[in-house]
Amino acid sequence: MRLTMAQALVRFLAAQHVERDGREHRFFAACFGIFGHGNVAGIGQALHQHPELLAYYQARNEQSMVHTAAGYARMKNRLGAMACTTSIGPGATNMVTGAALATVNRLPVLLLPGDVFASRTPDPVLQQLEVPWRGEVSVNDAFQPVSRYWDRISRPEQLMPAALNAMRVLTSPADTGAVTLCLPQDVQAEAFDYPADFLEPRTWRIPRALPDAAAFSEAATAIRAARRPLIVAGGGVIYSEAGIALALFAERTGIPVCETQAGKGALPWNHAQNLGAVGVTGGSAANRLAAEADLVIGVGTRWTDFTTASRTGFPKAEVISVNVAEPDAAKHGGLAVVGDARCVLDMLQSLDYRVSDAYAGEAAAAARGWHGEVDRLISLGHEPRPAQSEVIGAVNAAAGERGIVVCAAGSLPGDLHKLWRTSDSKGYHVEYGYSTMGYEIAGGLGVKMAAPEREVFVMVGDGSYLMLSEAIVTSIAEDAKLTIVLVDNQGYGSIGNLSRSLGTEGFGTAYPPTDLATNAESLGAIVLRAQSVGELRSALEGARDAERTTVIHIAVDAEPAVPGYGSWWDVPVAEVSTTQAVQAARQEYESARSRRR
Repeated sequence: MRLTMAQALVRFLAAQHVERDGREHRFFAACFGIFGHGNVAGIGQALHQHPELLAYYQARNEQSMVHTAAGYARMKNRLGAMACTTSIGPGATNMVTGAALATVNRLPVLLLPGDVFASRTPDPVLQQLEVPWRGEVSVNDAFQPVSRYWDRISRPEQLMPAALNAMRVLTSPADTGAVTLCLPQDVQAEAFDYPADFLEPRTWRIPRALPDAAAFSEAATAIRAARRPLIVAGGGVIYSEAGIALALFAERTGIPVCETQAGKGALPWNHAQNLGAVGVTGGSAANRLAAEADLVIGVGTRWTDFTTASRTGFPKAEVISVNVAEPDAAKHGGLAVVGDARCVLDMLQSLDYRVSDAYAGEAAAAARGWHGEVDRLISLGHEPRPAQSEVIGAVNAAAGERGIVVCAAGSLPGDLHKLWRTSDSKGYHVEYGYSTMGYEIAGGLGVKMAAPEREVFVMVGDGSYLMLSEAIVTSIAEDAKLTIVLVDNQGYGSIGNLSRSLGTEGFGTAYPPTDLATNAESLGAIVLRAQSVGELRSALEGARDAERTTVIHIAVDAEPAVPGYGSWWDVPVAEVSTTQAVQAARQEYESARSRRR
């Protein structure tokens, strides 16, 4: 079939399906885009000519639309994706942050930036970066380190191997992330006789990798010998839909479970084996048992510094890492069990092992104590402004069993990790792999598009709101209602607190009062203002019945902060300083660093 390269690409994307466990469905839901001279006559023309092939959504910011695509992919357990297209130049490079977020979080997103002329006949064109010593370089080369697959389509027939390689990576449980296909604007419009089999429906089967028998046997032996084992559930548990298998294994063995940011919701919050969050943003129960564990079984976690408390959180433990990605399984020098989380947990069900009654009782008591601590923090009655923990408690109550919370940066993710109670593996959506300020509203939009039947509660700080809030407009245009709780402490509160703990007095983290509520109103949102937790509860009821995206503005007191519960995060302090507060912080840093395993 004779088509332009862009037309063939749109037809190809529309024909791609995925299948796992016998369930097959279309992979690409839509294409987000902003058109300029670098893509309007190529991808723009192809989308316009055949709107029935692939839905198009107009974005207002290029970085934001990639965040929306990432939120969508995560909500779909990486079994669905969106494409994002931009013109050349700043439109393209605005997507780099989104690409990094997707790759760090292992989320499939397809990026289609326009590029300069492959023919180079009119060079230099508008927005072209000129590199005197390398003629084929463009700004799109900046995507290479933040993409899991990158290619430039310099001839129309090159689309075929590039598109197939793109799908191979996008559908890989181990290698997925941002995929970038750079599309020179002249090549987008060039025609080629594409073979029929390239454009026919194609199904990509998502495999469930089985572990090596010897590694599995060694892991089983280590578990049988453990006296104080602990499971760390990561995002891989949720992506592999292994929650039931995890619950059965924990119940059979009595091994307690703690959760990373990405793994929160792997077990219901009130499950008997669930100790809650672990690490720098962890609670008292998980961190206490982690400190005394003799074996830590990581399932689907990539072991970030927040999970390991900068390698001080599990000082006595051997490590088993179950992960579909070999590099993640090999971290920390422990036993690597490379395989699908659900498959490995299913295989462990026959393990003849159970923890002692004493250890099971200790874990249960720690969990009960932690539940009481959460109850205390969400009902402080702090005045005149409420504490952030109280705001979280009120939103959690309004969300109920089916609501989804979305957040990404600032002090909110740490408090949410500790305090949010979810009974649903998809009810907690905090982007903490890259912790990108500005992700919240855009990511919430992607979550809502993936699950339109559920209520989405976006919790965003004033700093993140100021960086990216235009997705409010897109949510209204696409009839994707969000409830946005704008928590205002008039500054970069999280880094301000960190700065003060390091002796630098919150330098560069405060700013003058800004009327963010009026700004949200100007973007078309319904705006409700709350001064207290009681008013917040009433506003949440009003937002539930509202017909479009609603922003609830509430100012909070940064104190009292939620405690750290014995965790430590490695943020180096100046080794030499004339400031006494910095000198004291350095001494504390040296002491904490000495505990690293």
